[in-house]
Amino acid sequence: MTVYTERGHGSRIADFFGEHAQVLSIAIFFAACMIFFSVGSDTFLTAGNILNIVRQAAPILIVAIAMTFVIITGGIDLSVGSQVALINAVAAVVMAMGYPWPLVVIAMLILGGGLGFAQGWFVAYQGIPAFIVTLAGLSILRGYALYLTQGYSIPIQDAPGFFALGRGVVGGIPVPAIIAAVVAVLGYVAITATKYGRQVVAVGSNMEAARRVGMPAKWIIASVYIISGVACAVAGLLIAARLGSGSSNAAVGFELQVIAAVVLGGTSLMGGRGTILGTVLGTLTIAVIGNGLILMHISPFFTQIVTGAIILIAIWLNTRIFTANFRFGGKKR
Repeated sequence: MTVYTERGHGSRIADFFGEHAQVLSIAIFFAACMIFFSVGSDTFLTAGNILNIVRQAAPILIVAIAMTFVIITGGIDLSVGSQVALINAVAAVVMAMGYPWPLVVIAMLILGGGLGFAQGWFVAYQGIPAFIVTLAGLSILRGYALYLTQGYSIPIQDAPGFFALGRGVVGGIPVPAIIAAVVAVLGYVAITATKYGRQVVAVGSNMEAARRVGMPAKWIIASVYIISGVACAVAGLLIAARLGSGSSNAAVGFELQVIAAVVLGGTSLMGGRGTILGTVLGTLTIAVIGNGLILMHISPFFTQIVTGAIILIAIWLNTRIFTANFRFGGKKR
């Protein structure tokens, strides 16, 4: 009886590690990065630098949470950087016209949701691959932002309440980090404890099966792009509030960092599998690497090389591990 119990306990441990392997691996990698950069730079673990990391990582994390939902459905959103830039620019232009910032914030959230719905409609209801739709969106939205601003930065003036969204501190914690944490918690609850979250996973696992059991599969797919658009609006507003200006050149390469954070966190590019905790760790890892390389006086352009390599490795692991029919310990599912 004792032997049986010990084997059962060992099996449960193996199952736990097998089920959470991707989160545990990114957690270990994140810890290794923290140790490496703390040894390589005396200023890395200072309170000021840590707060700077979480402040700068907040917009990426907010969009990465939304991107997790998109990728779980088997889709992708390559236009997030362009959406952030457009919202960033439009908000600055509208505020320069004299409109109050609370009204502008609400309008930008609606605009972000509308942009997301437009792309989601083409993906879900017209059957156009998400890669193609959002690649077109990447070009169109960035182009419109450039046309709107003529390539100039638009300053934002006399909006202290708005600036507090990007520069403020509550209890020693940057406001953007607090907003990002709230979004992460909402994302975690939505994907793990709500009917909508179960539907997102089901559609990503097998859209046809989900449709046959009565789920609004097409609407679920469209809805995740709406979530992505709203998240981009929040990120664009936070960046504008922090910098005090809007620019069509904001968030260049943003989609690279977001996708890297999500796939590094263990969300399967094949759909049907993802974790918000992994996305949070993936985002923090990307932020720590970028910050640490700068503190070690390594060219910031090298960060792009590292980010690209991380995406390639993460995709390789997705293909080799998540699609293989093996559990932890080599046992077949």
